[in-house]
Amino acid sequence: MTDEGFREFVETRYGELLRTAFLLTGTHHAAEDLLQSSLLRLMDRWHSVDEPKNYLYRIMANQRVSVWRRLGARELLTDSLPVRTTPDTADAVVQRDELLSALDRLPARMRTVLVLRYWLDYSEADTAAMLGCSVGSVKSQASRGLAKLRTRLTGQEVLA
Repeated sequence: MTDEGFREFVETRYGELLRTAFLLTGTHHAAEDLLQSSLLRLMDRWHSVDEPKNYLYRIMANQRVSVWRRLGARELLTDSLPVRTTPDTADAVVQRDELLSALDRLPARMRTVLVLRYWLDYSEADTAAMLGCSVGSVKSQASRGLAKLRTRLTGQEVLA
């Protein structure tokens, strides 16, 4: 039993929600899975939720947290970078691709903190509450994550 309001919510925000899920997961397939399972959970509680977008973001973040808690933080170290099959010609597209690639190589928890803090613009306290950790942990994960991104994007160590 779906509500017309829920259908409208999904139709108008699907692209935005899928982009956020992609930033949380790093792959299109995982993003689609994350979003679909999160929407199912939201649908069950649709009538009792005041702010569905924030509630959905919290569901997505919690599901990602569950995955990295189950699997642990694993980084795949390789000798070479993956080969891109389609060359990008526009500088903006190349920069975006480099940023997403660098973001994808971060540990899942660090990536989740950066997405919640800087993509979704949640406060440190809200991010900590969503992830079930301390504000200090969010600050340190964000700081380390940004430093890793700067290093990977510029190729230079950033001295603090």
